[in-house]
Amino acid sequence: MKHSFILNAATFVLSAFILSATPSHCRDLQEIKTEGVIRHLGIPYANFVTGSDDGMDVELIKGFARHIGVKYEYVKTDWGTVVEDLIGKKITMENGHAVLGADVPVKGDLVANGFTILQWRKEILEFSEPTFPSQIWLIARANSSLKPIKPSKDINKDIDLVRKALKGKKVLALPKTCLDPSLYDLDATGATVVNYNGQLNELAPALIFKNNEFTILDVPDALIALEKWPGKIKIIGPMSPPQLMGVGFHKSSPKLREAFNKYLEECKHNGTYARLVKKYYPTASYYFPAFFKNLF
Repeated sequence: MKHSFILNAATFVLSAFILSATPSHCRDLQEIKTEGVIRHLGIPYANFVTGSDDGMDVELIKGFARHIGVKYEYVKTDWGTVVEDLIGKKITMENGHAVLGADVPVKGDLVANGFTILQWRKEILEFSEPTFPSQIWLIARANSSLKPIKPSKDINKDIDLVRKALKGKKVLALPKTCLDPSLYDLDATGATVVNYNGQLNELAPALIFKNNEFTILDVPDALIALEKWPGKIKIIGPMSPPQLMGVGFHKSSPKLREAFNKYLEECKHNGTYARLVKKYYPTASYYFPAFFKNLF
């Protein structure tokens, strides 16, 4: 009995040490510098986070860590919990808005993985200056009978044409991401929405190899899919106006966000940012010339 008490006490002390040594709360710049490490919440997605210790956002945050003089730590998460892991609150969605619930552990200091700046996210966290452009496209298998629209100079007309073409079609989507069907009112198109049970970067393979005909994708992932599986998919047209991506921060980390924005601006001036774009998204400037103007 005595030995059991000693063992339990030792276990308690060890657990307390582990909890105190692992930050479980939101930290701003000075605390991160004092503790000497920044935790990057990421999800393997497109070429932002490859899962092989590189990717555009991985390199960007590693550079930021060096810039502020701390170690870099990657913390893998998933789309269902990534915001919760940043803000320390359970989240449920109601009518396109996030409802905060019970406390959960804070696992990281920032989110960077091709993180789209969506209204519901802006309500509960802060974003850096834009790091990458995006848009939502309707993608089809190459052998689909549906043909790409003829683009006009009016993005709203183009979106309407794509939406009308969806009536009676099955479309893959993924809730709680930038491909959440509620963000684009997919049900109103007359399409049958199929909520995919997997990761965001699995949608293109699911379209190509699992006999699905349509999905919505954001532009960066679509560009990777077009390059990886040439001749297997085609772009039907836009489902949204142009969007922007950024790094996500807790609202109580203003100094960290400010420091990152200054670092990002330096990267754009010294050519680091352009090098990363060319390395991971060499065709992006073709699709978004206005965003990348004067950077190349």
